[in-house]
Amino acid sequence: MPTATVSDTVSVARLRTDLRNVAIVAHVDHGKTTLVDAMLRQSGAFAARAEPVDRVLDSGELEREKGITILAKNTAVRRANPQNPNDAVTINVVDTPGHADFGGEVERGLAMVDGVLLLVDASEGPLPQTRFVLRKTLAAGLPVVLVVNKVDRPDARIAEVVAETHDLLLELAAELETVDDSVLDLPVVYASARAGRASLHAPADGEMPDSENLDPLFETLLSHVPPPTGDSEAPLRALVTNLDASSFLGRIALCRIHAGRLRKGQIVAWCREDGSVERVKVTELLITEALDRVPTLEAHAGDLVAIAGIPDITIGDTLADPDDPSPLPRITVDEPAISMTIGANTGPLAGRGGGTKLTARLVKARLDTELVGNVSVRVLPTERPDTWEVQGRGELALAILVETMRREGFELTVGKPQVVTRMIDGKLCEPFEHLTVDAPEEHLGVLTQLLAGRKGQLHTMSGHGTGRVRLEYVVPARGLIGFRTEFLTETRGTGIMNHVFEGYFPWAGELRTRHTGSLVADRSGSVTAYALIQLADRGTFFVEPGADAYEGMVVGENPRAEDLDVNVCREKKLTNVRSSTADVLERLARPRKLGLEESLEFCASDECVEVTPQVVRIRKLVLDSTQRGRARARARGRDQA
Repeated sequence: MPTATVSDTVSVARLRTDLRNVAIVAHVDHGKTTLVDAMLRQSGAFAARAEPVDRVLDSGELEREKGITILAKNTAVRRANPQNPNDAVTINVVDTPGHADFGGEVERGLAMVDGVLLLVDASEGPLPQTRFVLRKTLAAGLPVVLVVNKVDRPDARIAEVVAETHDLLLELAAELETVDDSVLDLPVVYASARAGRASLHAPADGEMPDSENLDPLFETLLSHVPPPTGDSEAPLRALVTNLDASSFLGRIALCRIHAGRLRKGQIVAWCREDGSVERVKVTELLITEALDRVPTLEAHAGDLVAIAGIPDITIGDTLADPDDPSPLPRITVDEPAISMTIGANTGPLAGRGGGTKLTARLVKARLDTELVGNVSVRVLPTERPDTWEVQGRGELALAILVETMRREGFELTVGKPQVVTRMIDGKLCEPFEHLTVDAPEEHLGVLTQLLAGRKGQLHTMSGHGTGRVRLEYVVPARGLIGFRTEFLTETRGTGIMNHVFEGYFPWAGELRTRHTGSLVADRSGSVTAYALIQLADRGTFFVEPGADAYEGMVVGENPRAEDLDVNVCREKKLTNVRSSTADVLERLARPRKLGLEESLEFCASDECVEVTPQVVRIRKLVLDSTQRGRARARARGRDQA
């Protein structure tokens, strides 16, 4: 490396050797948040007597329940120098989601950092969402440190995983064209995040790293991830990358300072998306120390800070010097691929599901609020004034939004997820997904049959000699709506599937993903055990005795492909004569309980999901059976014509 000349003195002086900004990216469940826990613990962020906390950054209720990271969050790890305590380095760590549906969080997390730790499971190796996050990293031009995690797994295959990651890097470098083969010069760290140990030397498969702590990881990070560049004496430039809220401070904007200084009480130029510039005052300035935000008087180029005092600030805005208000490039994210309609609850039982927010005005206000902090969601009007089309990256991201609104007290009507199509070169195109399936070999036949019926194209098939097979498909996104439940049923819960957006390709034609019909209630009333026993041979029921039902409500699944109207409210006729053949105790089959995600998967094109805080129901769009029959007859007439 050439030595710095006199002309380089200014740029060298701008490097902040006391600071590093790094993001941790990986596939789902490869150990990102667990590694952050270990880094915080070994840096002294937790008190010595504190109870161990797992996944401390997954603070959201849904994140805890689902075991995944949904929102990107940052923390600060202070790395002290044993030889010189005054020469400490602050490492700002951004924990990003691993699921591609939350790719907007990954992209704005990468806008805050100067390097990336790429975690790869020592057994599973690189998976589709590893490709997704790594592609975004290379496109941003950030240096990468490869961390092979979970090396102590009994089925670890460390050398093969490192080779697979190098192959993936070469493949992505060829795709992006702007990246050369030097990406293979990345350092490799072998770690067990759960044990808080790391090593620069590959241990034997299934064994622990030879170091007793994460020191090798910290040293590699400090030497390979460059310090932030930026002139603290230049005009202010700070990009808003995330939003938060406080009952005391109001809206809080998280910013990366690219140049200049930011002080508490300073007057700055607020550069908005529409091109307007407004002078505002920074009433509060906060920095992150471990898990807390603490007030500070001044921050410099390279710092990640939180500011308060601007009520309507949003992601992508720039805070600049009032005398030179030039904005930074806004954060751009991938286009949405899945949509669903969300509106106020219009069912006969509206208002009886425990909800407190029932009107279309409140639903629209909540969706507008979501647009402020979620850069990957769009809300479009529909033909109905009380319903809106919400577009997002994937089915899971939209289901998380609906579940969050449900817990906030909303009662909603949610339509079946649909794909967002485009016209490309005069052809109708739809989104396709790159699907990876890992399952026992005995299920290979049924899996290939399922995916063939969903227009899937098999690309690779491989196995590691452990009795499991890995299949990689390219499948229309339509074909994966409702696939997860069927996949888990056929593999008896032993299969693992992951998918990531592949691109837009020509329309694959008609696709029938559901081969069963619905059992539909033909009247309103209370469900009785007597009726369910009489109808037990008709299919599987979703309701239990005592539940409320109404005409047009889907109460079960018919194994045949057509819908069937049934009376689930029928009561046993009573007489005043005792029968010599007394009633025989009959056991009622346990109903199949559908959660929100399962209901969205099961939902047919002429059905929607009624979501309330207490219950989730599936219903027909048209409740009256006579009107549904007329609509089917008209549809058959059009098909024959």
